[in-house]
Amino acid sequence: MARPDYPARRLGVHHGLGRVRVECMAQLNQSRVYIRRQGRMTRAQSRGLATLLGQYQVPTSATSVCWETLFGRAAPLCMEVGFGMGHALLATAQQHPEWNCIGVEVYRPGIGALLNALDAAQLENVRIVEGDARAVLADSVEPASLHRVMVFFPDPWPKSKHHKRRLVNAEFAALVASRLAADGELLLASDWEHYAQGMQAVLDAEPDLENLAGTGHFVARNDERPTTRFEARGLRLGHQVWDLAYRRREDVTGNR
Repeated sequence: MARPDYPARRLGVHHGLGRVRVECMAQLNQSRVYIRRQGRMTRAQSRGLATLLGQYQVPTSATSVCWETLFGRAAPLCMEVGFGMGHALLATAQQHPEWNCIGVEVYRPGIGALLNALDAAQLENVRIVEGDARAVLADSVEPASLHRVMVFFPDPWPKSKHHKRRLVNAEFAALVASRLAADGELLLASDWEHYAQGMQAVLDAEPDLENLAGTGHFVARNDERPTTRFEARGLRLGHQVWDLAYRRREDVTGNR
């Protein structure tokens, strides 16, 4: 037999769910282009965050960071925006020990995984910032200071109504271009064709960037970008990956 108060209880649950949905949508309607996914955290990742984060983390800052001081040396500066589980950033740091590498991410299991990998490889040329990459680029990085920026497999936000949340837009292109050093490069990859084409159109239109494959073209896969297990699975299923490479034009004058 149904409880006498069942209709009221059901209505209360619906109202509660409605409040949760409104709060979530309010967050999504802000200018953020990511959702802070918690994901499944392994014990190893939790341990990495607890014991290693202090060694590698750089707190977010509203003013420019002196990266030479943080790394203890002057060296070409490389940044990966949204490093996921850290495979590409780890590979870059190993392939270029002469570079100072910055990784920006909000996915905590990924941060924990990278911390453990860095510790196992005994790498000292990587620092991690947990936060919005656009804010980090705008506030913590000096103009014309980055040797390389990497954006591999950003969230495609496939629904048309969500396209405004995509990371790579005209504002982001201009911001990255302003932070690249002379001849600095921007490398991107996506397994979502529509988004890859959108990124290409936006970046080709940025006057301070030069498409290394020529306007309207994609580049061959960069050998320095490791193939993750997700990408490998997609390739086995016949999925395609589109790579892009841009360089800051030499004739750029002034800072934005």
